[in-house]
Amino acid sequence: MFRRRGRGNQQQPTRRPTPSPSPTAGGEDECADLGPFLTDFVDIRQVQPTSIDPPRGRGGSRGTFVSACGTNRNGHNNPDNFIVAPGVSNGAHHLHDYVGNLSTNGFSTDESLSAAGTTCRFGDRSTYFWPVLRDRKVDVNTGDPDGNVGQVLRARAVTLQFRGNAVSRVTAMPRFLRLITGDAKAATNGGANARAAWTCTGFQNRITTKYPLCPRGTGVVRILDFPSCWDGQNTDSANHRTHVVFPDQSGACPGGMKAVPQLRMTLVYSVPQGPSFAVDAFPEQQHNPITDHADFANVMPDRLMAFVVNCINRGRRC
Repeated sequence: MFRRRGRGNQQQPTRRPTPSPSPTAGGEDECADLGPFLTDFVDIRQVQPTSIDPPRGRGGSRGTFVSACGTNRNGHNNPDNFIVAPGVSNGAHHLHDYVGNLSTNGFSTDESLSAAGTTCRFGDRSTYFWPVLRDRKVDVNTGDPDGNVGQVLRARAVTLQFRGNAVSRVTAMPRFLRLITGDAKAATNGGANARAAWTCTGFQNRITTKYPLCPRGTGVVRILDFPSCWDGQNTDSANHRTHVVFPDQSGACPGGMKAVPQLRMTLVYSVPQGPSFAVDAFPEQQHNPITDHADFANVMPDRLMAFVVNCINRGRRC
């Protein structure tokens, strides 16, 4: 049974098959060694139901706040990552979808983000981004040096929900807090930092680390949960992880760390039937679904963040 909460439940990448000259899920012969492979897909109906959330304790915070930022209809895409590779063009080697802050690129700073426009309501200038999903059967972008070929599929729905802590109230995130979830190199690094969670609409109680093959009429869903236990001092750290960590299996934060609103991104896609889609990735990751990941930087006005915290701690849905 797959459970994403807690440190003891590490995801492990699927063993990769030896590339062969025969066609695979990636499409044509010449793309066979790029991945993904048929073993990277699973019929969602074959996945056992599970829970991805700890039970809420009596002292838990039950409210939510949703930041409505659209689905990137404005086409804000680039292969940068100012958190992990600041000051570098194509630092990610795969294409990102962005919502929220309109200026985000590899050279973004606190100052540039503060001055930019946003697609979000209520002046939320935060930046939310993730690797694109592609239909790899479509003969597009075939010259990409990193092997990210196919037609980009835009999410039909994007939900950016800030949630409470299972056992305590939450406190405000500091402005310019940087967060990452998942590991873009999990296929080679191992599963210690992997947080991939795939499912289908109507089957959200069935979570898998593989690409889900969904029944006709349902959509592919990516669930990206962010860490939510802050060290109380830093907006970033050398590995971009130790300043904000995940709660334990009970939902509690480690001693000395503060619970902040937990961001859950839920992305829904309409994809062609069959094993024909894949997430953009570093070339050596072979589009393994366990590499799914996302990034966030908080650029909410302080008054908005205070409103978010109040909604969550009072058990409201905002």
